[in-house]
Amino acid sequence: MQKILRIGVTLGLIVITSAAVFAAGFAVGHVTAAGAPSLADALAPGAEAASQAGTPPGLRSTFGPFWEAWDLVHAEFVDQPLDDVRLMQGAISGMMDSLGDEHSSYMSPAEYQIAISSQQGELEGIGASVEPGEDYVRITGLLPGSPAQKAGLLPGDLIIAVGGEDMKGVDYFVVISKVRGPAGSTAHMQIRREGQTDPLTFDVVRAKINLPSVESEMRPDGVAYVKVNEFGDKTTAELKAALKELLAHNPAGLVLDLRGNPGGYLNTAIEVVSQFIPEGVVMREKFGDGREQIYEALGGGLATQVALVVLIDHGSASASEIVAGAVQDRGRGTLVGETSYGKGSVQNWHPLRGDNGAVRVTIARWLTPEGRSISGQGITPELAVQLTADDHAAGRDPQLDRAVELLLAQ
Repeated sequence: MQKILRIGVTLGLIVITSAAVFAAGFAVGHVTAAGAPSLADALAPGAEAASQAGTPPGLRSTFGPFWEAWDLVHAEFVDQPLDDVRLMQGAISGMMDSLGDEHSSYMSPAEYQIAISSQQGELEGIGASVEPGEDYVRITGLLPGSPAQKAGLLPGDLIIAVGGEDMKGVDYFVVISKVRGPAGSTAHMQIRREGQTDPLTFDVVRAKINLPSVESEMRPDGVAYVKVNEFGDKTTAELKAALKELLAHNPAGLVLDLRGNPGGYLNTAIEVVSQFIPEGVVMREKFGDGREQIYEALGGGLATQVALVVLIDHGSASASEIVAGAVQDRGRGTLVGETSYGKGSVQNWHPLRGDNGAVRVTIARWLTPEGRSISGQGITPELAVQLTADDHAAGRDPQLDRAVELLLAQ
C-alpha cells in the first residue's frame, strides 16, 4: 500500500442538505415517545438478531442503533425501494467525516478512479490541476498546451458553475467528474477570477491528456530546467533520464519547478529529493502513538552538486513540500516563489473489497528534517516573488526569471 501525500486531483491531467431548525420550532411528522417500542422491538422474534448477524459480538451493542435506523428507513421511508449500496456508501462516508480530518474520507468507485487516474499518466479532460476551496474548487495549475490553458483559464480561478449547475459547496470529486469527460466534448464553465466583478464564461473542449511526470529543457542561458508535475509511478525514472541528459551539458545551475504540483506517493518524494541531497535526513514521520520514523536520502543522487533553485507556490503541496522543506532545511538550495499549500499529513489509500471504492486514512504527520510542521502554514520561500494574472496573460514568468538570475549570479 502506497502512502499518499497529495491534495489535488487533475481534471484530465483533470447531498447532504441541512435541516432548518426554526426559532419557533414547528415540525410536521410522527414522533415516537420515549420508552415506546421501537421498530426493532416490534419486528418478528429473531429479526434484530438476523440484522446483526455480520456484526462482531463485541460490537453488537454499539451497532444496535445503526441497524435499528437501517430497519426504520427500509420500513418507513416514503420512496421505496431503497438503494442499499448508496446507503452503505453514505454510512462509510459519515464515519470518515466524523473523524474531523479533512484528508480522511470515503471515495466511491468513480471518485477513486478519478483520484488515482492522474498518477497513471493518461486520461481525458481539460488539463488543469485543482484543489478544494472554502466554497468552490480552485484551479492551481495548467498543463502547457492543454485545453484549459488555450481557453484562457488561470491558476487561482474558482469553478463556480459547470454546465449551468452552481458548484458552491458541491463535493470536490463531483465537481471534477463534471469537468472531466470524453475527448471532443465541451465543458461549459463559469469562473470567478480575482479582480473581476462578473463571472467569466468558458467553453473548454476536452482532449486526451498525456501527463508527463517530468518536463525538462536546457535553456540557452546555460541553466537547466526541470518541472515535476506529480509524484507518481513514472516520476523517478523520468526525472533520472532528464537529469542525465541535462547534466551532460554542464549547466550553470538547475531550476526545479514544483509549482502547482499537488503531491503523490511518499516513496516517490523520497526518491526525488535523493537526487539532489546526497545523504542525511530528508523527512520525519510522526505517528499517533508517539513513534517517529526518519527518512534519509537514498544515496547515489545525480544532481547533488549542481547549484539549485526550487520554485514553489500555493499549489505546491504534500510531496512537493517534502522536497522543498528538505532542500530548505539542509541548505541545499534556494526557494523562490510563494508560500506553499501547507499539507503536513500522510494518508494510506485502501481500496475496499468488491470494487466498492476506497477509504483514505490519515496515518501520520510529517515534519521537515529540522522537525518543522508545515500544516496550515506551508513553507515560506527565501525569495518571495508573485506571479499575477497579468503575468500569465502576458506570458511572463518573473519567478522563473528570478531563479535563473540567482543561478547565473553564482
